[in-house]
Amino acid sequence: PPWLSLVRLASQRKEIDDTLAAFALSPTQLQEVKAKMHMELERGLKKDSHPTASVKMLPTYVYRTPDGTERGKYLALDLGGTNFRVLVVKIRTGMRNSVRMYNKIYAIPLEIMQGTGEELFDHIVQCISDFLDYMGMKNTRLPLGFTFSFPCNQTGIDKGDLVCWTKGFKATECEGYDVVDMLREAIKRRNEFDLDIVAIVNDTVGTMMTCAYEDPKCQIGLIAGTGSNVCYMEEMKNIEFVEGDEGQMCVNTEWGGFGENDNIEDIRTRYDREVDGGSLNPGKQRFEKMTSGMYLGEIVRQILIDLTKHGLLFRGRITERLKTKGIFETKFLSQIESDRLALLQVRSILQSLGLDSTCDDSIIVKEVCGAVSHRAAQICGAGMAAVVDKIRENRGLDNLEITVGVDGTLYKLHPHFSTILKDTVRELAPNCKVDFILSEDGSGKGAALITAVAQQHHIEKQEPH
Repeated sequence: PPWLSLVRLASQRKEIDDTLAAFALSPTQLQEVKAKMHMELERGLKKDSHPTASVKMLPTYVYRTPDGTERGKYLALDLGGTNFRVLVVKIRTGMRNSVRMYNKIYAIPLEIMQGTGEELFDHIVQCISDFLDYMGMKNTRLPLGFTFSFPCNQTGIDKGDLVCWTKGFKATECEGYDVVDMLREAIKRRNEFDLDIVAIVNDTVGTMMTCAYEDPKCQIGLIAGTGSNVCYMEEMKNIEFVEGDEGQMCVNTEWGGFGENDNIEDIRTRYDREVDGGSLNPGKQRFEKMTSGMYLGEIVRQILIDLTKHGLLFRGRITERLKTKGIFETKFLSQIESDRLALLQVRSILQSLGLDSTCDDSIIVKEVCGAVSHRAAQICGAGMAAVVDKIRENRGLDNLEITVGVDGTLYKLHPHFSTILKDTVRELAPNCKVDFILSEDGSGKGAALITAVAQQHHIEKQEPH
């Protein structure tokens, strides 16, 4: 009888709703995420708790944002994802925004990402060599800024040991070693050209610097892409493990590690645990695994497998394709959630992934993607609220106006991520007026600006006062 199928539909609906309810966070829960993040930022800055803190709060030795007097010709390297870029950046003074760039993109094969450290750095130097040939610049010794978007324990602007690989990198004999030394040694091995490596740069810092070049109020950098991370200008007196109490320094929070000490377990779902368990670094980067593009598709896939097992999707058939790690890239999530897309188009996206779906399936998949990315944007916003409030307290202000420089595919391409993020920050940090501006190539232009500022700083320190 027809009423039976209605009952069945209702119970299926309830099962789907119950599954996704775990991703809907209450205002109280978000408030708690903010409070815990605030606590972890503090723990990372204190001398005694710094070594064991889940949010590492790494010093960057960048003491100020650009002031517009920067000029010169710089080489920039950018390693942080599946590609490697080499750029030459020319900054002209006078016209504040005159920056010209030339760049080439090189792929990094998986076997090199997960081979030996020597192979990885030899590959990098091979790419630089190709680029210098291409630009006819083999015999100019340019100052170089190296955007290296992994946690580094820096002891100077051009000294930094790799703490641990993230985002799918696994090259051996790198963790604990100085990144600049490894690059210098590879350049020596090749013995073809010489470079003056001035600065090692985290992509968040590059993003902040690029935006600060346009807007002096920009004192925070956010990456919401393959990875998830934030940097901001902290007072030197609060950074207990770095000498000196004067002025400020940019701190790379490495907030992706938030939750490694089990303090956000209440908002993690079994799907999060599943994704974490199947990752290259189980137990690590838990916050990043709930907020960044590299993992959101995996969470979605785990939910879809579960719903299919319960006969609620894909006619209960789990295909080989659905069992394949990494099929849902950020761009698919962004496409599926696009409001302009008809369900027919969602169906064809799923079909291109080898998932044969009905119209009902497409509705459910869209809901799953929505729930996962909504939560990601909200907890990212809760983290950001903690950062802006900390800056406000640092400065003893009732109200703070500040700008965040942002980069990353999730923020740029996803139809709702940025809106939800901004709304959450507004709700959780009502005393802060926060503007978000998109960074134009933080890892390239930003690396050059940091190199310029660092050289300036170096010259100022050498001049007798």
